[in-house]
Order: sequence, then structure tokens, then C-alpha cells
Amino acid sequence: MKLATLKDGSRDGRLLVVSRDLTRAATVPHVKTLQAALDDWDAVAPDLLALSEQLNSGKISGTLAFDATQCLSPLPRAYQWADGSAYVNHVELVRRARNAEMPTSFWTDPLMYQGGSDAFLAPTEPISAVSEEYGIDLEAEVAVVTGDVPMAATPEQAAKAIRLLMLVNDVSLRNLIPNELAKGFGFFQSKPSSAFSPVAVTPDELGSDWRGGRLHRPLLSYLNGTPLGKPDAGSDMTFDFPTLVAHAAKTRPLGAGCIIGSGTVSNKGADGSPGKSIKEGGLGYSCLAEVRTIETILHGKPVTPFLRFGDTVKIEMRDAHGASIFGAIEQAVEAYKP
Repeated sequence: MKLATLKDGSRDGRLLVVSRDLTRAATVPHVKTLQAALDDWDAVAPDLLALSEQLNSGKISGTLAFDATQCLSPLPRAYQWADGSAYVNHVELVRRARNAEMPTSFWTDPLMYQGGSDAFLAPTEPISAVSEEYGIDLEAEVAVVTGDVPMAATPEQAAKAIRLLMLVNDVSLRNLIPNELAKGFGFFQSKPSSAFSPVAVTPDELGSDWRGGRLHRPLLSYLNGTPLGKPDAGSDMTFDFPTLVAHAAKTRPLGAGCIIGSGTVSNKGADGSPGKSIKEGGLGYSCLAEVRTIETILHGKPVTPFLRFGDTVKIEMRDAHGASIFGAIEQAVEAYKP
């Protein structure tokens, strides 16, 4: 089934069940928010599934036309948002751009940072920044939402706790990152609010595209309407989602509604190289930092600028028939106005 959150003037919005084709939606009378559904998932999910089946078969009246612009992120705020770096190719490239050597342990032990989860952007809400000099960048990712996960959970236990999947734009301020990391305490100011896809999807809805703890579909990114990347989210993913969830739960339990991200989706080229742009016949990139790193490798310096005010970004994933699975994250970049 597919779930979303309708803007209703409150912080946490109103839970919607959305039709498979993303055209219709229905509110849930006895469950107001997605967090409430996750808190009592085993009891609530059968009713949500029944409503989803009625919606998809056209056997329910009083539905709403689904409109992503009227949606908050599925979880407008969350108890926890932790982002991994499952695509080690991406980690290697962005560290190369900072002239930082990558430890070999990164291939066996996931990187993960704890992001701000108190104020997510809606999927069509602008990316606001104080200055273009911060180095504004998009990062197209996949994320899972969990139920309760016990401390020291195994990957097998973690897999059973995955309730939903979403897409993410994990916005980064690249020019603030080096000084923050130099302090030895990780990201904070360099990671502003993230945006999530309008719709969250249960794993069973994805069919055979969800296997091995990975989502095997191309993740599409666009900059000002021009394709930027189409890497396959299931390829070159060193750590699957159950491994990432178990990593997060190694020393603490995770509460229902915890969001775990994949990190920027990144594929190597067929010959093992960092990969080529779409214009050059490759799969492109899910962030501008990778573009700039490739330009530095090839030409000695980056040419492509980071995002500027007035730019637009779009992130989406389509099924084998070309239909949007999660709806699209569509955002403009603008100067922050207090």
C-alpha cells in the first residue's frame, strides 16, 4: 500500500491512503497520523491494507484527488533520522574531492550520521539557504521507515522491522562540511532540513524490485529539467538496508518511525571507473559533488557550480511500466527570508 500525509494546518498533518496510480486518496477515520499508525502497526496495518484495496478497486466513495503539492513529507517530523553511506563509490569520490584518503574499513563498517528530524521539508517545499557560498547540493537517496527495533538486533530482525520506503533529498551545504569535519564531531550546520517523497510505500508494493534488502530501480534526478542521474539503487550498494538498520541499533533500540537513509545512490561505470554523465552515455550522478569530483579528475578543477538561487531539482523513481512509484520531490532553491 501507499501512504502520505495531507496538510491540514497541524504539525503532523493527516494520514492518507493513496491509490497505486497516485491519483486518488482517502483519509483514515480512526488513525490521524502516520506516526500513530507506526506506533500500533500490527493492529492498524490490516485496516489500512483493506482501505488500500478498496481504493485501488474503486469500491470506496468520498475519495480525494491526490495532489503532492498538498502533502507534507510522509513523516513531517520523526523521532530519528539517521543516514548511512551504503554506496561506497560515492564516499570514495567525495573524500577524494577533499583530498582525504578513504580507510579500507569503510568497505566493511557502514558510515552513518544522525540528521535533524524535527523539521523535514515538504516534497515540493523550496530549499532555502542563507547564501549560495554555502555550496548547496542535492543528494538523491532511498530510505526505509522502521517499526520498533531492539538493541543489538541482527540484520534478519532488522529486515522484519522495515515498514515503508521513501525517496530522500538529503540536502548538503558542501562548503561548510570540511570545517565541521575537521572539528572531529561530524555534520551539523552543513546538513539542513531534508525532503522526502510525497508517498511512502510498503515493501510488498514493490514486488520483485525489492529483494535482498535493496530497491532495484533507477533513481532519477533532474537539474533545471535536465537529467542529472539515473543510477540503479540496487547496484553497487555495499550495505543493504537490514545491515544499515542493524548498524543503527547496535547499542540502542530504535523506536517506531525511525528513518534510515541509504546515502547518495551512486554507480560505478561498467569498467569499474567512477562512471560517466548521462550526456556521455553513462548513468550520471545523484549529487553535484560527484560531478565536480569527476571534473577535477579529468580536467584538474571543477566546472559545474553547486545549486544557485532559482535552480530547480526533481527526484523520482518509476516502475517497469514508467509509472511513478513514490511521486516526485520537486524543489526550487531560494534565498532564505526571515
